[in-house]
Amino acid sequence: MTGNAISEAAKAVIRRNTDEVQGQGKFDVFDELFADGFVDHTTQPGTTPDKAGVRKLYGYLREAFPDFHAVIHWQLADGDTVTTYKTYHGTHEGDFLGVAPTHRKIDFETVDVMRVQNGQITDHWGVGNLLKLMQQIGGWSPGTQALIAD
Repeated sequence: MTGNAISEAAKAVIRRNTDEVQGQGKFDVFDELFADGFVDHTTQPGTTPDKAGVRKLYGYLREAFPDFHAVIHWQLADGDTVTTYKTYHGTHEGDFLGVAPTHRKIDFETVDVMRVQNGQITDHWGVGNLLKLMQQIGGWSPGTQALIAD
């Protein structure tokens, strides 16, 4: 494969994960797309940096937001590494980070970088605008005091 073909194939794998796994809850596709040796370099609280940890995260998100889905705004690929900028949408119907269901519509942006090798996702780095999400469900307001460790 040429470099461009590798990049396009990697972007297609990431789009399948976004659309089918995250957006439709197809966890059989999750097992197909994620390598057994997957490493999450930016784990979320309560998860582990492996395939089981990201599956737990995806399940937790789908329980809290049953209609969870993303709109991909753009993707850039450098060989087998894909950067994706997207906005997630959903309705808060289950507990999320200690906040009971509010039935509010949410949206928040993320930037993910994922490596794809042999058709499977092997690595992830990412950041999400969780502050925006928490504000929308009432889990944080400007008057909320944060504990800062020295």
